[in-house]
Amino acid sequence: MATVPPARHLVRARDLVDAHYFEPISVADMARAARLSPAHFSRAFHDNFGESPHRYLLTRRLERAAALLRNTDRKVADICFMVGLGSVGSFTTSFRRMFGVTPTAFRAAHPPATDLALVPTCVVRAYARPENRTFREDSRPPRPYGARGANRSTTGDRG
Repeated sequence: MATVPPARHLVRARDLVDAHYFEPISVADMARAARLSPAHFSRAFHDNFGESPHRYLLTRRLERAAALLRNTDRKVADICFMVGLGSVGSFTTSFRRMFGVTPTAFRAAHPPATDLALVPTCVVRAYARPENRTFREDSRPPRPYGARGANRSTTGDRG
């Protein structure tokens, strides 16, 4: 039976971080997923991916926080805890190191797409109309195309 190269085990640890970034994950947990000792895992991870396991986890969390800041209106503290960080102060410091601005400034610089979307007024009005009809004509089912008036016979009898 062929042995699996160690880099393959490292990918398992990286996949664990990508899937469970919001949970408390230690280097020992990642090393266990890679089936390596923590010290050997840390060295091998850095050699293969160019950053420490802890830095990789923090990067994933901050990237997810940036996406939440852009796409939701949740409080910065809520986002901090949602991505698995335990301190708003350290979150703000780490976020500033990575993105160059505080989370609040980042949100202000990246308004939601709905603020940038230009929708014609006629479309807004059409979709904003109430579903409940108040006119009597609207309550009747529509006639098929080409149908004659309701009082006339289609056979030509004037009866």
